[in-house]
Amino acid sequence: MSGRRGELRPQSLMLALLGEYVLDTSTSVFSGSFIRVFARAGISEQATRSTLGRMVRRDLLRRRRVGRRMYFGLTDRCEGLLRDGGRRVWELGVTNESAETEWTLIGFSLSEDQRRQRHALRTRLTWAGFGMLHGGLWLGPSRVGVEDILAELGLNDEVKVFAARPVPPTDIGELVREAYDLGAIAERYRGFLDRWSGVAPGGARDPLVWHLWLTADWLSTIREDPRLPLRLLPADWPADAAQGVFRSLHARWQAGAAEEAAAVLDTISTEPIVRQGIDDGR
Repeated sequence: MSGRRGELRPQSLMLALLGEYVLDTSTSVFSGSFIRVFARAGISEQATRSTLGRMVRRDLLRRRRVGRRMYFGLTDRCEGLLRDGGRRVWELGVTNESAETEWTLIGFSLSEDQRRQRHALRTRLTWAGFGMLHGGLWLGPSRVGVEDILAELGLNDEVKVFAARPVPPTDIGELVREAYDLGAIAERYRGFLDRWSGVAPGGARDPLVWHLWLTADWLSTIREDPRLPLRLLPADWPADAAQGVFRSLHARWQAGAAEEAAAVLDTISTEPIVRQGIDDGR
């Protein structure tokens, strides 16, 4: 997989690891385990520690000290992000064959002192499948629920949401080409195919690291794909072929990667500790 590994941010690999091996386990992972795994991926100890600290500050990880060791577990916010990513990868997939004609239209105008909220909103809308028609007017394929996004960002009063259906003379195909850069989206999928189609499924010498690279790369590839209805996309749309390569390699490496993760990840339970003699009534 040439030309891509160095472009993947440590946080992307961290989220891939957490989603694959920590989510739903009720465990926290020793910082040294992250350092050892990421060293095998060519990431320095300093970069790994910096990523862990940054994710704590962003409420994605919580720290727990046990003796002289520091462990990191998932926050509720991180669990939500990981579940949403898993749903995009495994439940929804990249193909949208819906014939629904109703779309979601969002309008907002945020002041300059709300710059951070504006950036966060645009990021979340992009992940939810919206494309920008104009600066404060965004279009989403089909009916898209944004209540949780707006509530989390505290923007319920600043953002207006409508269910919309295009009528003549508006052409939905032209509107889609205006709101979305279809060429750039297709190129991301073709790039994924170029990087991974030539990888021998059984040839990964370190299945855990290659599994993380693959998963992180796929999440990065689909991040800006709005899952537009297939009927509005070019006939040679490459998303389905790229998804086939991802799922094939993921399945081939999964067992070996999981076995290696179980051996290398030092974890503790995040379940509440019951103190005998006090919490059991004695």
